[in-house]
Amino acid sequence: MESLFLLIPLSLLLVGLAIWVFLRMSDTGQFDDMEGPAHSILMDDDRPRDRAAAPDAGQRPPGRGADASPARPDDPA
Repeated sequence: MESLFLLIPLSLLLVGLAIWVFLRMSDTGQFDDMEGPAHSILMDDDRPRDRAAAPDAGQRPPGRGADASPARPDDPA
């Protein structure tokens, strides 16, 4: 029974702190635009930029074929 005298005020303090944090975040605009970031991921521009600026993805460096072993740090190739 004595523990309730400690736990009830602590729980009320915790609830008050949670409400204060929520109201503070609402005032600063934290929850203003909930759909914009989700839509921006889906609607981003997937077109390649300039062909001169973006290297061709199909090209491989010279001397490295598909069956070549991976390069080691001490490999002078």
